[in-house]
Amino acid sequence: MKWLLWHGNVERALDTIEDVEAELELLPRDGESRKKLLKAVREFRSYIEANQDFIPYYGDRYRHGEMISTAFAESAVNQVVSKRMVKKQQMRWSESGAHNLLQVRTKVLNDQLRETFLRWYPGMQTEQGTEIEKKAA
Repeated sequence: MKWLLWHGNVERALDTIEDVEAELELLPRDGESRKKLLKAVREFRSYIEANQDFIPYYGDRYRHGEMISTAFAESAVNQVVSKRMVKKQQMRWSESGAHNLLQVRTKVLNDQLRETFLRWYPGMQTEQGTEIEKKAA
């Protein structure tokens, strides 16, 4: 399964997960470990199904020198957020506040914040509109 996902073959990986589920169904039903494993496999399948459009072909990315890990970004986020989330801080963020801040920061870094605001507030002036109004005045 790992090899299939690494090589972008999500469909075959999902088929393999279904095969594993079917095999687990054949085991005696009274085992607690069977229930736990079956639950974990089903949750894994659900995760892969929900995110299949975002699973890249890592092998191809690796061969082309493209980034294959977001660990550096996740580490930076964890460091920044954890400093504000600890209880001994004078100003502590709530979980929803931290989440909202990270959403805004991501939009800024991806240069999507203005586009998002324009979608939310269609009457908001664009940079072009502002320039036109300046020339007309």
